[in-house]
Amino acid sequence: MKKTLADIDVKKKKVLVRVDYNVPLDANLKITDDKRITATLPTIKYLLEKNAAIVLMSHLGKPRGKVVPEMSLKPIAIRLGEILGKSIKFIGGDCISIESKKAAKDLKLGQILLLENLRFRSEEEGKNAVSEKDKSLMDVFAKNLASMGEVFIQDAFGTVHRSHASTVNIVKYIKEAVAGFLVEKELKFLREALDNPIRPFLAILGGVKVSDKINVIENLLDKVDSIIIGGAMAYTFLKAQGVSIGMSLVENDKLDLALDLLKKAKERKVNFLLIVDHVIANKVDLVGKSVLLDTSVETTIDEAIRDGFMGVDIGIKSIKKFAEVIKSAKTIVWNGPLGIFEIDEFSKGTVEIAKMIADATDEGAISVVGGGDSISAVKKAGIDKRISHISTGGGASLEFLEGKDLPGIAVLIDKK
Repeated sequence: MKKTLADIDVKKKKVLVRVDYNVPLDANLKITDDKRITATLPTIKYLLEKNAAIVLMSHLGKPRGKVVPEMSLKPIAIRLGEILGKSIKFIGGDCISIESKKAAKDLKLGQILLLENLRFRSEEEGKNAVSEKDKSLMDVFAKNLASMGEVFIQDAFGTVHRSHASTVNIVKYIKEAVAGFLVEKELKFLREALDNPIRPFLAILGGVKVSDKINVIENLLDKVDSIIIGGAMAYTFLKAQGVSIGMSLVENDKLDLALDLLKKAKERKVNFLLIVDHVIANKVDLVGKSVLLDTSVETTIDEAIRDGFMGVDIGIKSIKKFAEVIKSAKTIVWNGPLGIFEIDEFSKGTVEIAKMIADATDEGAISVVGGGDSISAVKKAGIDKRISHISTGGGASLEFLEGKDLPGIAVLIDKK
C-alpha cells in the first residue's frame, strides 16, 4: 500500500501535483469533455482547505518535444478557474522557464499555478533516452520541476504506467511523494476487483486485437468466474475453432494462442463466452462513421459469417446469452466495446451490454469500466452515472489488469 495525501502534512506547503488534463479540444480549442479536470477536484479542494500553494503540471496531446500552440494548457487553466470560481495562474511557453520558476516561487498560499504542457519538452517522455546522457537530461528536467514544490502528489492515473520524468524521475528530487485522492480511488477499485472480488466475478473484454489483451486474459483466467469476449478480437477465437468469419478482422498469427487460451479457460473452469450471432455488413465507412446507401446489413442465425461480409456488432442471441451472466455477476470489469459502436447502427450490442452492467450495479454489483472506447460507450448509453467506477486511465487500467507494476505508483512512499 502506498501513502496518500491524507497521510502527510501539506498545511501551508507548496505542493506539486501531477494531473492528467489531456482533455479533448474542438477546432476552436474549446474543451468538449472536462471529466479529467473535475476528477482532480477532491485533491485540489483538500489542498486549498489546508491553505497550500498548488503547482499543477500536465501534458496535452502529442507535441513530441516541440511547442505546439494548439496544445497549450491555457484553455484548461481557464476551465479550471471557472469550475473552482477562482483565478488560475498560467505561464505559457516553457514549463521550466525562468518565468515559470518565478511564478512558482512567488505563489502565495491558497493560490494555484498551472504549468505549460510538459510534453513541449522532449525530456518529459524521453522516448530516445537510451544513453546515460539522455537519461541524465530527463533527470535534469525532473529536478527543475521538483524545485518548484516541497511535496509531490501523483494524481494522474492516466500516466502512471509510463516512466516519464514527471511521474518517475521527479521522485528522486523531492522529499515526500504520495498518491492523490484520484489515484487512491482508482487503485482501490481495481485492486478490490482483482484481489478481493465479490463473486461471481465477470470480465468483459472487447476491442480489435487479441494481441492487445493477451496478458489481460492470461491474468484474469486465474481470477474470474466468467469472461465475455466481443469486438473484432472475438473473430480470432471463432476462426481458431473452425468457424467461418467472412472478411471480419482476424489475427491469423494468433489462432494457436486463441486455442491455448480457450484450453486454459476450460482447465480452470472459467465460463468463456463468445459471440453466437452477429450483425454483419458488406462494407464499413469508418471515416464517415455512417452506413452508406449501398451497404447490405444482416443478422446471422448463428456464429458463422458468410463470405463477403464482416461482423460489426453482436446479435440478439448473443445479447440474451451475455445478459444471463451479467445479471448474476457481483463484480464486473469491462474494457473494450463489443462492436463498431461509433456507428449508431452498429452500436446496439455495446449499448445494451452497458445498460445491463448499469442494471447489475443498481442491484448491488461493483462495476469498473476502463478504456477510452468503453467510457465513450457508457456515455453513449447514458448510464455513466450508474457505474461504480469509470477509470480515467485506459492504458494504466489495462496494464493493471495484466498484473503489471505501474512505475508511477511503484516510486511513491510505502505505508509502514
